[in-house]
Order: sequence, then C-alpha cells, then structure tokens
Amino acid sequence: MKFIRLAAAALLAVLGREADAESKFTPARPPAAPLAVRSPYLNVWLNGRTDGKPSGYLPGQWPRFWTQAIQGWQGFVKVDGKAFNWMGDAPDSPPVVDQVSLEYTSTRTTFIMNVDGKVQLSIKFLSPVFYDDMRRQSVTSSYLEVSAKSLDGRSHKVQVYCDVSGEWASGDVAATIQWESHSRDGVRYHKFSRKDQQVFKDVNEIASWGNWYWATGEKPGLSYQIGADTDVRRKFLNDGRLSGDIDRNFRAINDRWPVFAFARDLGDVGNDWASTLFTIGYTQDDAINFQGKEANPRAVPSLWKQWFSEDQLVSYFYKDYGFASQHSERLDARVAQDSRAAAGDDYLTITSLSVRQVFGALGITGTQQQTLVFLKEISSNSDIQTVDVIFPAFPILLYLNPDLIRYMLDPLLENGRTHYPNNYAQHDLGRYPVALGHPKGDDEPMPLEECGNMVIMMLAYAQKKRDNKYLADNWDLLEKWAQYLIQDAKIPANQLSTDDFAGHLANQTNLAIKGIIALEAMSRIADLTGHQDQSDNYSTTAADYLKFWTEHGVNTGANPRHTMLQYDSPDTHGLLYNIYSDKLLGLDLIPQSIYDMQSDFYLSAQQQFGVILDTRGTLTKVDWELFAAAVAKQETRDMFIRKIADWINRTTTWRAFTDLYDVESGGYPRGIEFTARPVQGGVFSLLALNGQGDG
Repeated sequence: MKFIRLAAAALLAVLGREADAESKFTPARPPAAPLAVRSPYLNVWLNGRTDGKPSGYLPGQWPRFWTQAIQGWQGFVKVDGKAFNWMGDAPDSPPVVDQVSLEYTSTRTTFIMNVDGKVQLSIKFLSPVFYDDMRRQSVTSSYLEVSAKSLDGRSHKVQVYCDVSGEWASGDVAATIQWESHSRDGVRYHKFSRKDQQVFKDVNEIASWGNWYWATGEKPGLSYQIGADTDVRRKFLNDGRLSGDIDRNFRAINDRWPVFAFARDLGDVGNDWASTLFTIGYTQDDAINFQGKEANPRAVPSLWKQWFSEDQLVSYFYKDYGFASQHSERLDARVAQDSRAAAGDDYLTITSLSVRQVFGALGITGTQQQTLVFLKEISSNSDIQTVDVIFPAFPILLYLNPDLIRYMLDPLLENGRTHYPNNYAQHDLGRYPVALGHPKGDDEPMPLEECGNMVIMMLAYAQKKRDNKYLADNWDLLEKWAQYLIQDAKIPANQLSTDDFAGHLANQTNLAIKGIIALEAMSRIADLTGHQDQSDNYSTTAADYLKFWTEHGVNTGANPRHTMLQYDSPDTHGLLYNIYSDKLLGLDLIPQSIYDMQSDFYLSAQQQFGVILDTRGTLTKVDWELFAAAVAKQETRDMFIRKIADWINRTTTWRAFTDLYDVESGGYPRGIEFTARPVQGGVFSLLALNGQGDG
C-alpha cells in the first residue's frame, strides 16, 4: 500500500508539472479553432488572441461568431466542491483549468485539460460533415461532449456546467428574445429565438429568424435553469446544481443577459471516462429566398423538413451521435490517409483545417426531388452563389461528392437562363440568404472569369459522374458563354479577375489561359453532347490563342524563364494557378514545358511564407498556391506545402483560416481580414487531381 501511495504521489507531481506547461497543439496551433461550424449561421470559433496572451486556449475566452461577435458559451466544472472555468469569460469566474492540448481533425476539435491535479477533462467539439448525406447535413446542429476521469487514481466528485446566451439568437443585443424549456424522447432542451422574427434578414451576419435549441440528455444528475447570467452561474458555483427555475420575463439580450443552462452531476468519477453530451443548433423553415425560373421568387425550405417536423429534430440529432461519431472518424481517417499519401503530414495540417470551414458556408435546402445547396461568400461581401468562390472550393467537392457541384450550379443555371440579360455568366445571385439574381445585369462584372469557371466546373462534374446529359441539357448556356470566350480570351479587356481586391487589369495572362482552357473544354463538351460539328472550331481556336499567349505571355529573357502577369510586361509575374484546370480535366492542351518552367520559377521566387500572388504586392492566397503546387514538380509542391503549414502554425492572423495573407509578415495584408471563406476547398487540389474521391 505504501508503494501505491508513493507512486500516486509521484504521478500527481508529474501531472502537476505538465499542467503548468504550455499546451500542445496537433497538428499545429491554428489561427482560430473551429468549435461549432455547420452552416453560415452556426459558425463559431475560438479565435486567436490580440492582447498579447497565447492563442489557442479555450479556458477564459469567449467563443465567437465568424464576425467576431461573442457567442456566449460558458463552461464550469466543480471537483470535490472547488469550481473552475473551462470555457468562457464570465465576470467573477473561478480560476481557469490547465489546458494540456488542443488537437484538430477534419471534423473535431478536442481540448484536454487538467483540473487541480485531480481530474482530467476532455472537451470535444464535433461538427460532422455528412458530405454524402444531405438529409443529415441539412440539420444545422453541432455536438459538444464533456468527459472527466481521475488523474491521481482516487475517486472525485465532479459536476459539469455549460450555458449558452441569447447572443446566439440575434446580432442585435437590444432585440427581445423569448424562450421555453421542454423534454422529449429523453432529451431536455431550451428553445429560444428572437421575438420579432424577420425572415431572410440578419444583423451583423447573424440570422434574425429561426429557433435555437440547446439540449442534453435527460440523465441522472441533470439540472437546468433559465435566467440572468449572474444568477444562474452563481447558483451552480455555490451549489453544484441548478434550480430548475425558468425566468418568464422575456426581454432584450443585453437586459440582465438571459442564459440557458444545464448542469450534470457525474457523481464519483474514477479512472474511467464519465461523459455528458450537449447539442447546439437552430431551425429555419424557409432558408433562402430564391428567384428561379418562375416569374416571382420562391421561399426554399431547409432540406430537413422533407423528413422531420421541428419538434423531432432535436432528439433525432442528439440520438444520432453514435452514427455521427463513426462517420466523422471515417472521414478524419480518410483525409489523413489520403493527405499523407499525397504530400505528407504538412499537407494534412492544411487539409484538415479546411473541411469544416468549407461546409460551414453551405445552406442545404430544397426537396427530395431537387436539392439546392447555397454557398455564402463569408467575410468578403456575403454574396450568395459567387461563381469565382465556388470555383476555388470545387476540388474538395470533387474529392468528397461531385453531386455537390451540381447542387450549387443548378440555382445559377436556373436563374441565369430566365432572368440574366448579359451574354456572359453572372457573378453571383445576390446577398445571402436572398438569391434574386441580377435581372438588370448589374452584378460585379467578371465576364471572362465566370464564363471560364462555369465551363470548367460543369465539364469536371460531368466527367466525374459520367453525366453527359447534364451538359446537353445546358448546351444553350454553355454555347453562349463559349462565344464570349472566343471574343475575349485571346486578349482580355481591362477587367476584374477573381482576385478583385487587386483591381482591374488588362491583358492578364492568367485570366487569358483560363479562357483558353475553357475553349478546349468546350471542344470536349461538344463531342459529348452531339455537337461534333463545333468541336474542331473550339479546339482550333484554343490552339491558336495558346500560340499567341505563349509568344506574348512568357518572359523568355529571364533566368529562370516565367510567365508574365500581363502580356509583354517583362517586369511582372504571378502565380499561374489557372493551368491547374488543364490537368484536372485531362485536356493536355498546355505543354509540359510551361508547367516545368513555372515550377522552377516558383522555387526562385519563394519568400518567408510562400510565393506572392503577383507583382502588385506582397500578398498571396492559400487556394491559388495549392492550385499551383498541385501541377508543379515535387520539390516545388513540397515547398508550397511546407511554407503554408509553417504559416498556419506561426501566423499573426487570428480569425478563422484566412486565404489571403502577406508572404513576408504572415499577417493580414493592408487590413483585409478574409476569414472562414469556403475557397479553402482549393487546398484539396492535389487529392482531386490524383483522382481520389467519390464518383
């Protein structure tokens, strides 16, 4: 017995030293860690710090919506009667626990924390990505599992507390909210919402309509309460349980800050994990206001309504945790295995941080007969269905489920065929969640960019799914866009590319090559759709334009040789990321010498954290660097990946994974803070190109 006591004491001493050490971060310390990221309106992160304190620590910090708005989410734990804070920054909080580690995978963020040298906590945020199951993906909810076990071999009394605030229900903290609490099918839930529902509107990007649900299992030791934040939290800190009272005084969010709380007494916790599960989510009957082929807009419902009533949804999602966990483990393992096989651990650092971010920008809507997926251009301007945001995202869609490409393009095709007057592809459908299109043709003009993007993506989908009918059914639009490409792709007019933050520019070589590749793609589309008589014309035109492009777009006098940003401008250069599509589609239009030339040049142009986008500045974009890397020589590919992974671990950016950063400082360029954008699906460029993924 003496030996056992000495061993336990030694173990406690070691654990105590570890608790005081810096947290470990696997595979890296992310700029921001995804917590509950399932849709444009359930998009909550642990941001990095801007006050000089170390980033990546959950205790003592508020989770935030992608806009930086606080999403009040407070966690306490009591161990043998002593209280600690494991999440949130409530006034007069008890001491914080010691965070031991943060680990992220494609679907999970897990924190391990030590409490007073006695108990270890596992805090697991799971946002499942049901890429192959739109029914489940349309349920906009996320999981939080809190588990505890003994650290010192002794049994300890443990109570866990967690609440959410009314801030989730509106971006206007002066808005009045209402609430109720119920139990159904063994699940206790607090339901709360903005009293003045404003459908299809938001404040500070937070939805002004729909109902929020904070839920947990109706298990032994559960207590609950709704009331003012200080009253409810003090009740737990004093007593280790809640009163069961439901405050009936509906009021503004910032009026004594109503919170919706659960506490769970786990009893005597020993060497085995004791767990409690929470879920957070919202429901919206109508999700998108869409102008389709009809004369008037239609309200498109959330897809989950095809299978569930709202009062079924909370218990369904809660009880689906076992399936969600297994599905997520398989996806995590698949991304890990494929990423490591393609380019090593550094590549996994990048890909696994991107998955939830991409799917967190999607609204899953429609009916069983017609699924429509609407994408939000998060943070840059909140446009809906932006073609040149879908385009960089589409490698992950090809990798996981090509049907998602069709689900996203269908609204553009439906609206564009009947309500868009220009002879080129439209840029977007409006501002999320209102997708009325641009019947006056006054969208942001990127004609060459969007025509090329649409043609390339539609052929990529058809190739992957062997769906030539999709191309045939949309031949009218494809042919119209091809005529525009013939007019403009050889010598692009002064216009914007997808990198619109850089401004207008004429004679862009990277933009021209996208149009030229799209014309060759049109040749293949013509062959696949019974328009062989036009195939040769498209192919001949593409070859002719490529000859001109090579003569005027390559700086042959430089050492090493490289393409120029603009025709006949030898002092310029940039990432030639648009040649990626030639390899992806298997066109074999671009000579291998161009790929090799660019690959060698990138090695000579590398800087601290990557390669500049172009010579107009020192900024770059993660998605385009990975497009370039995917078609480069191995040494160059590995250089890009190594530098981006290093940047993730060391960047001074502090919001959700930005795609735009300065290659010298690693920070935000010129004050532009892109965050949580779905363009990060482009980091799957290698896996899409390798032919991995679902067909």
